[in-house]
Amino acid sequence: MGLTAPCRELDQQGREQLADALGESPETVISVHGLRRGLARAWVVGDVASPAAAIVQSGALPGEPVGFGEDARAVWGLLQQVPGWFCVDVSLSLAAPLGELIQAERGERVRYYGDVYFTLSQPAQVYRHPAVRLLTLEDTGLLGAAPEELRGAGFGSTRALLAEGVVACAVIGGQVVAIAHTSAISARYADIGVVTAPEWRGRGLATAAAALVAERVQLRGLTPVWSAGEDNW
Repeated sequence: MGLTAPCRELDQQGREQLADALGESPETVISVHGLRRGLARAWVVGDVASPAAAIVQSGALPGEPVGFGEDARAVWGLLQQVPGWFCVDVSLSLAAPLGELIQAERGERVRYYGDVYFTLSQPAQVYRHPAVRLLTLEDTGLLGAAPEELRGAGFGSTRALLAEGVVACAVIGGQVVAIAHTSAISARYADIGVVTAPEWRGRGLATAAAALVAERVQLRGLTPVWSAGEDNW
């Protein structure tokens, strides 16, 4: 039951070729971003320009790699080379056959969990809050001092995120209590991540921050997208 084509981990040149092969979509923006910036690992079966299967493992979320392709056995073969994963994000059509294969070969129950992808195709609605503003490079220290879950991710460092991405935060008492930021950017899309400290939720802070980020992303000519688990309200 071996793979029918060679499988290998890609170097940076190969990762950039895989990014080209994956193309532009709300579902690929995070993977493409990581591949192009050297912030993700990748494995393929077959020709990297048109792989039978591929796995992209983000450095920010190594436990949740993304699988591409429709050959369940090829994807499963690659997954066995990926360290530290507990969940794999695949197309809806691949989920059932891959899950059945994993259950049969590992004797473990597989749980299916949906992801939601939202694309903002209309102009961002303006929603302002006096505590929320866009951050600049001058705020590197402020953002770097925030709790880890409120620092943002996806660019390798706080400085890179502020220099190349878009970040808006709620700053109260000199501390970051909510953040919306571009966690990934491709030629057409910008994925937006949003986090609010539990004690500050329900006050419109994340809404105001996300509105600022979405507005700025659209000014760059990009389409804002969000992705989250099906129960991550």
